[in-house]
Amino acid sequence: MPATAAAATETPNQVPHIRLSDGNSIPQLGMGVWEVDPKVTARVVRDGIDAGFRLIDTAEGYDNEAGVGEAIRSCGLPRGELFITSKLRNGAHDRDAALKSFDATMAALGLEQLDMFLIHWPVPAQDKYVEAWRTLVELQQQGRVKSIGVSNFNAEHLERIIGETGVTPVVDQIEMHPYFQQADKLEMLRHKGIAVECYSPLGHGEVLKDKVVEGIGKAHGKSVAQVVIRWHLQMGHIAIPRSVHAERLRENFDVFDFTLSDDEMRQMAGLDKGEAGRTGSNPATANFTF
Repeated sequence: MPATAAAATETPNQVPHIRLSDGNSIPQLGMGVWEVDPKVTARVVRDGIDAGFRLIDTAEGYDNEAGVGEAIRSCGLPRGELFITSKLRNGAHDRDAALKSFDATMAALGLEQLDMFLIHWPVPAQDKYVEAWRTLVELQQQGRVKSIGVSNFNAEHLERIIGETGVTPVVDQIEMHPYFQQADKLEMLRHKGIAVECYSPLGHGEVLKDKVVEGIGKAHGKSVAQVVIRWHLQMGHIAIPRSVHAERLRENFDVFDFTLSDDEMRQMAGLDKGEAGRTGSNPATANFTF
């Protein structure tokens, strides 16, 4: 059962799209650029675009938005064929700081309008994420960004921003992979009509060593990474795997010519380790700024 408000529409050799609650649509498979060296970001993103990716996910805190912008300008594709996401840095939740940071993002990317902008983390100890969300709503109302959402938000953070503004994020970008499946959160997000976007979809590489997934891959003539990405797609997730290697980017995109069976999906579901599978920070206690 998809974890999003609307099921993806998939056709052979074409990235399916998820219809967001604001009426916009987002490619279900994209590429992330977290920890990609700014010096090689433009090349990596161009390689990804050449492989077929059209969703590019960056952030102010990655310090590589300029490289993404260079790739956008030099890739040869019309702007409308790309879906570009960035995220507000944790230290800029005040309205004035958020507006200034957004201006810097747009300058670095070289864009007039952003496809999606997210709050990167709630930073609960700072207690300014509602102000940050109001600012994103303002930017959307001005037409500077098409869709707005959040990243790393738990139920209590979502309840608060929705309750105080009346505006529901279209996306919550969260850590999600076979070892950390967050079933309770998926149900909550589905109920609210919020699409699930997965970072670290391969589990920081730990899942790539899994023998169960390896066996499923052999049955399809596919790599472990391809099986995991295919699992995300069939779960209804938006997935943004990362690689700096052109060959791996092509491999990550080559997931539309096979389907996991119901039994294989059950095997994947059985890999969940719960909280022990988390590899990143917990949003409830993550209070770092950047």
